[in-house]
Amino acid sequence: MSEPTFNALLLREEDKKTRASVEQLTLDALPSADTLVKIEYSTLNYKDALAVTGKGKIVRTWPLVPGIDFAGEIVETSCAHLRPRQKVVLTGWSVGEKYWGGYSQYQRVRGEWLVPLPAGLTTRQAMMIGTAGFTAMLCVNALEAAGLTPDRGPLLVTGAAGGVGSVAVAILAQLGYRVTALTGKPEKYDYVKSLGAQDLADASSWSEAPRALETQKWAGAIDTVGSKVLARVLAEMNYNGVVAACGLAGGTDLPTTVMPFILRGVKLLGVDSVMQPIEQRVPAWNRIVKDLRLDLLETIAARTVSLPEVADAAHAMLSGRLRGRILVDVN
Repeated sequence: MSEPTFNALLLREEDKKTRASVEQLTLDALPSADTLVKIEYSTLNYKDALAVTGKGKIVRTWPLVPGIDFAGEIVETSCAHLRPRQKVVLTGWSVGEKYWGGYSQYQRVRGEWLVPLPAGLTTRQAMMIGTAGFTAMLCVNALEAAGLTPDRGPLLVTGAAGGVGSVAVAILAQLGYRVTALTGKPEKYDYVKSLGAQDLADASSWSEAPRALETQKWAGAIDTVGSKVLARVLAEMNYNGVVAACGLAGGTDLPTTVMPFILRGVKLLGVDSVMQPIEQRVPAWNRIVKDLRLDLLETIAARTVSLPEVADAAHAMLSGRLRGRILVDVN
């Protein structure tokens, strides 16, 4: 009897261009690793969109199954701390970049990368949150560890209608912070307000380079954009303000000065979700269940796509036509 097949989105490099196609694979085609997972859901993140379209240098090995996160059920494992039929979630660890990822109905990965699904969360909800929501929670943790509290003043979230921004707005609002949302598209104003944003920042001036110091406005901020936007955020921070930076949608450069840091004591905290140790991952995921209104997930994850639809959704994401989280139903 032949081995049953399953579907996966595979990226191949042809004539220095990326080609994405849904192919049928067998379990023998999967990488060698100690844990086999039957995937139920993945998501489309900005990094995934760059990989699938070939517009970013994300893929480090060919061919590759992209998808930097997934949630599903363990089929078999040799890890002592895991068991078959256990529900798990995976984000980061260079999966979907260096290692085969979530755009597949089955995947083999290292068991040490897997986080047990928190009680009260389904695999679908976990991927509505996904890498973006996990990153947002890490940003909130970083701000609070630096001493930020709701009574310190208003917070700014840039790229507020994107994946990280959406979850960040929702969590901060739930925690009692006054959140100002920055999004460049007026048609997304109602969306960010529905997540809990109380104020909207005028985006018209945010493409301009700021002065070294601008009028103080924010006690804290979560920035997903980088470049001139992050430079303006830093210039507008209150004395002893704190910024958690986690994204580069607007560019990798940072045209700023030392003035916010040495004259206002501003703290710039870099937040990475890819290589976070398991000791940080489990508490963050468990906290999400408590501090994020799960009923908002249907608003945040407003669209679900299948594997054949991922490529079109990736192009739409990079052109700014999407908002919130994009769920990928691999089955």
